[in-house]
Amino acid sequence: MVTDGHNHTKQFSPDAEQDIESLINDAKSNGFKRLGIAEHYEIDYVDDGLNWMFNLDEYNEAFKTWREKAGNDFELLMGIEFGYQTHVAKAIDELSLKIPFDMVLLSVHLFRGKDFYVDRDCYELPKKELHKEYIGLMAEMCENCNNYNVAAHYDYINRYSPNKDSFVLYEDCPKEFDRFFEALITKEKALEINTKSIKKHIDGGFTHTLPDPAILNRYREMGGKLICLGSDSHFQGTQGVCFKEGTEYLKSLGFTETVYFKNRKPYMETL
Repeated sequence: MVTDGHNHTKQFSPDAEQDIESLINDAKSNGFKRLGIAEHYEIDYVDDGLNWMFNLDEYNEAFKTWREKAGNDFELLMGIEFGYQTHVAKAIDELSLKIPFDMVLLSVHLFRGKDFYVDRDCYELPKKELHKEYIGLMAEMCENCNNYNVAAHYDYINRYSPNKDSFVLYEDCPKEFDRFFEALITKEKALEINTKSIKKHIDGGFTHTLPDPAILNRYREMGGKLICLGSDSHFQGTQGVCFKEGTEYLKSLGFTETVYFKNRKPYMETL
């Protein structure tokens, strides 16, 4: 089983409910030998009553204990998921170097300053306009930040859409996708396929559940080689969700490898 590089625990991510012990047990039961933890860290987030920042030194110390709990036959990778906003790019780059992360993920959880998990006004916009602006923000994120490894869930904007025919397509915003991919490829960063998005689309009855093949084909056509998988698990029993579907889909498109990061260096795995 290839590495699942995107998971959360309640110890440091305020929207997660699983502890590290249950997450490790789930991963072992699912046949994984390596797991990435990427706790949420949001700088200057909207006031939603949750604390999206934590003490990085405490995280580093906790991880030493977690690795002992995992045992010698299971590898835990210490990561973080920074939420991007234009004005926090410099802070993200600085904090990315504070402790010895194995990997740093970047993501966009806000649209026009609002958390669209709660405030879903953005879905009143025409689909192409919404996707063009969101992918444009993903591109800006990858251009403005440097000390990261992975761009997470580019299709997050679509996950909570009430329109079951809504789907992020390459044809919606080809210039924005090309700009996004150019930044990733030039800086040798990875594109994440988030299998939680696949699961959400299946459970939500969306007409499309897998990533648009044109997006992945274009990424590879432009020279993109680094692609990774993450189940974005927050709750017990969700680790590794839809990994089989994700890996088989990548293979069907001609991808033969995925990547994980250790000590900020890429390691390839055969699909």
